Amino acid sequence: MLVTADALHCQRAHADFLATHAGHYLFTVKGNQPLLRQALMRLPWAQAPGTRRRGTGHGRTESRSIKVIDLDGTPAQDPFPAQDPFPHARRAIKVVRRRRVGAGKTSVEIVYAVTSLDHRAADSRLLGHWLQGHWAIENNVHRVRDVPQREDASRIRVGAGPQLMAALRNTATNIARLDGHTNIAAAQRTAAWSPTAITDALNTA
Repeated sequence: MLVTADALHCQRAHADFLATHAGHYLFTVKGNQPLLRQALMRLPWAQAPGTRRRGTGHGRTESRSIKVIDLDGTPAQDPFPAQDPFPHARRAIKVVRRRRVGAGKTSVEIVYAVTSLDHRAADSRLLGHWLQGHWAIENNVHRVRDVPQREDASRIRVGAGPQLMAALRNTATNIARLDGHTNIAAAQRTAAWSPTAITDALNTA
């Protein structure tokens, strides 16, 4: 089994747990692992082969390039003379995402990741597909809770309250999608103005 996760779960204990249970990981690396991120940034990416995919839709143009480097015998070991750069890490991934909306300025985002899978288990295109699939979860679940539902502004912070509210937010989002809504913010506005919107959605679900 492969577990994809964002930077919050890029932890040594989590990598060890998956390895001891015959699992694999694909973790995004950000500022909470500064030494690992610096080591990945110093890898010889210019020499690594890569693939690129372009696409258009919803008024924007987007391209994604991905490069993968095997960690055995690479400079990633130098900052960690007594240990591996990350437990069970076998490959490093660099994704460069370029996006332009209409005639606006192009935005560039660089994302690093590590995986315990070797080259026999997944090529660069498959790794890129898995990473993009995880970002889709981020956009469809976590962003909805963070932005339209304003989870970060909630004052319910003790006991089981946060977990219960997260479950209720997910339930509300799923009911709205079962009712045919693709824009959750618009669905919430409709529910706020219509006295029967909630019961209608529940009946549909």
